Amino acid sequence: MATLESGVSHGSGEYFMDVFVGTPPKHFSLILDTGSDLNWIQCVPCYDCFEQNGPYYDPKDSTSFTNITCHDPMCHLVSSPDPPQPCKTENQTCPYYYWYGDSSNTTGDFALETFSVNLTTPSGNSEIKKVENVMFGCGHWNRGLFHGAAGLLGLGKGPLSFSSQLQSLYGHSFSYCLVNRNSNSSVSSKLIFGEDKELLKHPNLNFTSLVGEKENPAETFYYVQIKSIIVGDEVLKIPEETWNLSPQGVGGTIIDSGTTLSYFVEPAYEIIKEAFVNKVKGYPLIQDFPILRPCYNVSGVENLELPSFGITFSDGAVWNFPVENYFIKLDPEDIVCLAILGTPNSAMSIIGNYQQQNFHILYDTKGSRLGYAPTKCADA
Repeated sequence: MATLESGVSHGSGEYFMDVFVGTPPKHFSLILDTGSDLNWIQCVPCYDCFEQNGPYYDPKDSTSFTNITCHDPMCHLVSSPDPPQPCKTENQTCPYYYWYGDSSNTTGDFALETFSVNLTTPSGNSEIKKVENVMFGCGHWNRGLFHGAAGLLGLGKGPLSFSSQLQSLYGHSFSYCLVNRNSNSSVSSKLIFGEDKELLKHPNLNFTSLVGEKENPAETFYYVQIKSIIVGDEVLKIPEETWNLSPQGVGGTIIDSGTTLSYFVEPAYEIIKEAFVNKVKGYPLIQDFPILRPCYNVSGVENLELPSFGITFSDGAVWNFPVENYFIKLDPEDIVCLAILGTPNSAMSIIGNYQQQNFHILYDTKGSRLGYAPTKCADA
């Protein structure tokens, strides 16, 4: 088990994990992202980097750093920058380029390094786990909203991710429990590598299938198949094909720890929004609030009464959410807004980390299933 911290104090909607990189090990805070594969950190020489807490990683300071050459078969695991450079000399580096859905991106050299993480064993002892020859990106050009972090720890399904590279140690599953983002800093979220026996015994643990394996076995994303959305006990009239992942890999729904709010494709988003507008009674609707809608003035209200929200999956699994996972309270204005955004109908829908708070979420790639169990993560 590793502990995670919420990025709220850095103005970030992400969760961070402490990783010690190199020999001797240096500390870096990395964003935990199940929506991507590549592990990377900002690297000296930094030609275009964002501000981070603490110095950039310098490969010259580490005896365990090894460049991957462009002749190495490992180099085929990454996309090369455009235009690709011809691979000529024996020890020429392997350049990579990796971009994210919000247009953030990183470019640099693909390399190997020792990553160490501070873990608590099932018996409660603390140990530093050293993993040698982790494939990672040494990022010399990095752009995007990575507030405060030094880079990113990919936990996607592809072979480059940290979780995939740890499979020989911990097997094909990992799980996490994200505390409510407004919790005080004395409580921390947890990330567990390997099978968590306690979680498997949880009476309210549900599973839904991960889909899309057949179409693309090298897929990064963890896709789930939504069948319908329920708001205030009403199954919304959203055409079922809205949720489908096409054979070309367009659409579908992913679960992602690296995206904060949830995004649903049109026309689903409009229908969900409308259902809330029709069902929320007794609170004044705020017009023209930026980005999020609907928003309500709840000043002076002790106990909020808002419609329930749940997802039914095509295999029959149901995921019901507590109201604090889909309405966000903006202090000190006493405003609550639906914490869901829309995205064009050709895009994918995303269940973000805000909606995952206080659930223990299990990614089981071998069983090709996603588990979720309501849990007070601060006590877990």
